[in-house]
Amino acid sequence: MSALDTAELETMIEEATVDAYNEDEQLTGLFTLLEEHLDLPFTTVVLGVEVTVGGVDLTPDGRIVALCSRGGMGQSIGILDLPLPSPVPEGAQWMAYRQRAG
Repeated sequence: MSALDTAELETMIEEATVDAYNEDEQLTGLFTLLEEHLDLPFTTVVLGVEVTVGGVDLTPDGRIVALCSRGGMGQSIGILDLPLPSPVPEGAQWMAYRQRAG
């Protein structure tokens, strides 16, 4: 995924948050579009180990996390910290808000 220019990023964020009245609702909007559009599962490498990303979740403390697994074990990793594979999965452009957050 190439870096989106500012206008593209702002358009995507506006689409995700059009009906949001506060930060919690904005995060929920971004999460919803990511959940709807991200092509799952996909594999990526976390700390040198290949894991499968089988889903995304919104935590009670307001973070979007990737649900990662390997060999029957699972761990949630903050979506802002998740290394993306190459090529990136379809729908990963909805992770573009990472550019703003990071």
